[in-house]
Formats: sequence, C-alpha cells, structure tokens
Amino acid sequence: MTPQPNPQVAIIGSGPAGCYLAQALHRALPTAELTIFDRTAAPYGLIRYGVAPDHQHTKAITRQFDRLFQSPDVHFVGGVDVDVDVTLAELRELYDVVVLATGLQRDRALDAPGAQLQGVVAAGAIIRSLNAHPKVDPEGFPRLGSDVVVIGAGNVALDVVRFLVKDRSGFVGSDVDDAALEQYLAAPAQRITVLSRAAAADSKGDPQMLRELAALPRATYTVTDSATTTSAAPQSPDDRTRAARLASVAALDERRRGAFPGPAVSFCFGARPSRILGDEHVSAVEYTLAGQNVTVPASAVITAIGFDPHAAPGAASDTTAAGIIASLPPDLDSGRIAPALYRTGWAQRGSRGAIPENRSSAKLVAEEIVADLADGARITRNRASGGYQALDAGLRERAVDFSQWLALDAHERRTAPEGRVRRKVVSHEQMIDIARRTAPANQP
Repeated sequence: MTPQPNPQVAIIGSGPAGCYLAQALHRALPTAELTIFDRTAAPYGLIRYGVAPDHQHTKAITRQFDRLFQSPDVHFVGGVDVDVDVTLAELRELYDVVVLATGLQRDRALDAPGAQLQGVVAAGAIIRSLNAHPKVDPEGFPRLGSDVVVIGAGNVALDVVRFLVKDRSGFVGSDVDDAALEQYLAAPAQRITVLSRAAAADSKGDPQMLRELAALPRATYTVTDSATTTSAAPQSPDDRTRAARLASVAALDERRRGAFPGPAVSFCFGARPSRILGDEHVSAVEYTLAGQNVTVPASAVITAIGFDPHAAPGAASDTTAAGIIASLPPDLDSGRIAPALYRTGWAQRGSRGAIPENRSSAKLVAEEIVADLADGARITRNRASGGYQALDAGLRERAVDFSQWLALDAHERRTAPEGRVRRKVVSHEQMIDIARRTAPANQP
C-alpha cells in the first residue's frame, strides 16, 4: 500500500528533534503538509536557547533548517503554546498525524539533603539565562560568589564550567546575553569544584569538550579520580571513547598544562555528594571520595544532572502534550504513542544523546509514520480537508510565521553590538511586535 495523498502532519516543537523529523518526512512524503508549532516566536528551541552561546559552530545547524521552512508546504506557527492556545485534542482532529517533539523542560532535581537551599541553581537555568530565553528574567541571573560547586560532568556541566572560567574576551563572536554575562563578571568565581559520581573514563562529558577546556588560556586544573585505570589497548568504540576521555582529562592536569589566569578548578571523579550544608543559603557541600568524607566551601551549587522526563507543569494531565510525555517511559525503539500520535527526540528517548543523535531518531520515527500511513489501519483519514488552513483563523493571525521570524532574526543581527553575532530580544512581547512590524508586507 502507498501512503495517503497529501497527509497533514502537526509537529509540536521546532527544536532539532522536530526539524529533523520534518526534514525526513518532507523527503519521504513530498506531498505532505507540515505544520511546526513552537511556544516562542523564534524557531529552533534547544539550538537557540540550550546550546552554549559560545558554541556558534553548533548553532550553525539552523541554516539547513532554514531551507526546510522555505517550502510552501511547511508552516511555522510560532508563539503558540499547545495545551494553552490550542489543545492536543483539537490538533488530533485537524491533522492526520501529530508528533510531540517538545523535549524535556525541567532540570532533574538533586536528591540530597539541602538541595532546597538558596544558592542551589539548575544548570539549565544558567544556560537559558545566557541565551536570553524569553521565559527567564536576565536581571535575575544568580549571584554565584567565589566558591562554586558544579554537580555533574556531562556536556551541560562542561558548558557551565567553560562559562565560569572565561573572561569577557572569551565571548567574542557569541550571542551571549550581555546583561547576564556582566552580572557574573562583576564577581566571578575564584574556585570551582566539579563533582562527578562516575570515574573519569565513564563520565558523560564529550572528550572534545574537555580538550576545549584544556586549550583555553584560562584557569588552573587539578584532577582527582578514584578509579583505577588499565593501560590495555581499547578494542570497542566504547573503549576508544573511554580512552579518549581519559586522555582529555589528563590534558587538564596542572602538571602537564601549567597555570593560567582565572579560577582554580578541581575535577573530582568518583565523588558522591551526600548533602548540602547551610541555614537558609548554601555554605558548603559534603561528598565522599575514595571512602573519605570531604567538605568543600560553596557560595553556590550548580546542578547539571540531566532533565526530568516526569516533570510537567502543574496543570498538565494525561490528555495534554506535556502530561503525556511526563507519563510515558522512554522508548528507544518506537515513537508511536497511540494511533496517529507519536513522539521523537528527548520526548521519546529521555535526556540522552547530543543534537546529531536526534537525526537518526527522527529518521526512524519518520519511517514508522510513513509505514503507518501506508498501512491505513493505524492511521485513517476521516475528513476532506484540515491541517493548517483548518486552524482557528484568530490563532493563525496571532501566530508568528517564518517570514516574520526572518524579520526578527535580521533585527537581532543588525542590532548586535561589536563582538556579538546577534542581540536577542529578551521580551517575548517585543519579539512578536518586531517580527510583525518589520516583516515584508508582501509576505504571507
């Protein structure tokens, strides 16, 4: 059997997971109409607001997605919050297929006594502030103080450490929010302790990101690893990754690298945080390392331990997009949730994998959708028309389309100060106003 002609697909979320899926469906079903929703007026989600602002080489991936949105059969519907402005049930009535690609919105909470103290901050909140996310107040960037403890050693933790050790010159060519940056640089950290439960070889950080830290002309590093390592030649890809990670960690060590200006950074691998000390505000962190109890002073604790797939807004239910994602365990093999309802990206797999892994995941989910459309039993079309044109006219009028986003994009680039690739508009209302006011009048 062949897929239904002109299937209409709604994708909730315009981050890399949603865009990769749209690309795969656009190639496999060239007659399909795709509508991609996002709660902010700007597309690209994680790439715009979750990738560290000094990693512009990673953010450049949006150029290929720009080409996707140029197709007349692909609609961007920005500034529309599914579950608030339109319900999931309504979208399932209007589209043949609905895909949840919203990622995970809540940082995983640290399960340790004292985690509720003032001064304990989630790494995701730090990165979103530096990226001028419209849902984060840039004036509220936390005062971190002189002694910062980072719990976790994955890529997000390494993004945070890189931010903490850099000076102002390290952000030339970035899209960092200068208000947040200046608040930090007014009183930067002097000492940073990074606690990883895993041994160095098994920690989650990408070896390249560790090498990037070692290459910076900033900071002095010491490394403690409770694990014993073997010199056996690596055999499998996992072995080779572990060996590369160990070599990258070794390159950080002060004895090889030397001392540089900036904070003193201590990486402690095999360290297990036991509690955070303090009255109202954090004052120290207690952890165990190699069977010893250690206490380190802390003016702030930044947790970088992943995202919680089961955390959803308080109003979420099992009929909302957020509630459905929160209620389901990760599934690496299938994106199918129910007839004509799917998920992809972190909404499907949990908070695992870097951006490129979303491409292979999206391809598999797209193949699943194409097969289900061809089967006819899993997805049945019961109407003559629907999709984007069937959306409420008022909602379509309020939404930011892709031509309007391009106008906002041009504004942010045009108004960027020297040394910045763009100055992001922080207020969501202003984003929408600029997008509508500056978009070419002859665009749809």
